[in-house]
Formats: sequence, C-alpha cells, structure tokens
Amino acid sequence: MVMFEQMRENVSKLLKGIKRYQFNPALFQTTVMAQILLKALTKLFHADFTLCKCMIDQAHQEEWPIRQILYPGDLLETCRFQAFWQALEENTDLLEGITNFEDSVHKFICHVMDITYQYTDRCLLSEMLGDLNDSQLKMWMSKYGWSADKSVQIFICSQEESIKPKNIMEKIDFDSMSSISIMAFSQ
Repeated sequence: MVMFEQMRENVSKLLKGIKRYQFNPALFQTTVMAQILLKALTKLFHADFTLCKCMIDQAHQEEWPIRQILYPGDLLETCRFQAFWQALEENTDLLEGITNFEDSVHKFICHVMDITYQYTDRCLLSEMLGDLNDSQLKMWMSKYGWSADKSVQIFICSQEESIKPKNIMEKIDFDSMSSISIMAFSQ
C-alpha cells in the first residue's frame, strides 16, 4: 500500500507542468504500446487508435511489433477490410491477450456497412467480415437486422428510413423586414 502511494505521488508530480509523463520518450515501452494500440483498434468507433498513433514518434512507428499493428489499423480505417484480414492472418501472435478482438472488428465493419450500403452481396459481406461461414454470417445479419432475399443479395437498410427530417422555423417579425426594405430602397 505504501508503494502504491509513492507511485501515485510520483505520477502526480510527472503530470504537472510542461514535462508530462505521457510525452517522455525515455519511458517508451514497445510491448506496452503494442498492447495499447491493439486495444484501441477494438474501439475504432472512437478516435482512440488515431490518438494513440499520434503519440508515437516516427522512430518507434518503424519498430516491430508497432509497424505490424499500424498497417492493419490503417487498412481498417480506410475500409479495406479484406486486406485487413489478410494482414492480420500474418500476425495472429500479436493478438494474444486481447479479448474479443475479432468481435470488436466485426462490429466496426458491420457499423460501416450499415451506414454505407442498402444492399450487398452475400459473398462480399462474408469476405469483409473475415471469410465467415454461413452460420456466423447469419448471426451477424440477425444482430444488425439485415435480411437475405432469394438471390445472393443481403438487404442492409433503406437509406430513406434513416433520413431524419428537420423542421426549421424562421422567426422574422415585421419590424426587421421593414428596416431591410428601407435599406434596399435607399440605395
């Protein structure tokens, strides 16, 4: 308990002033940063991954395993999902200790598909989700309320249903209009 209090005081001192702890390159640990980046990838809906990338200086971005994580992360951010799964397959050992990583990525991909497409091809969706088998694909489809028609098309959503109209009320009174018209005629 005493050691914890000492660490707390030390961190508190480091966080004060211009010499903040998180910008201290001498304390950078590659393995810890790799774990942080992988966890940030599971929260790609938010800006966590981008923020973490910005905290790494260029020299550390080229180190293993940071480089092996940044590349698939960039593929995910740019919606190149099939290439992401291929890159991930080459570095599966990096995912040890990251729980629900694939499910989090599936959620992100489904979210992107949900806001982008009305229809998609069943095979394409399976590839984008990492070559899922039919039962896994059906599970994700039911989770997002997507349905398959008799062909190979999957109905994702009607974009007309997701459009939300907004009523705009303009309040212009007679006095303001009369001053505008007087200025227009005086020119």
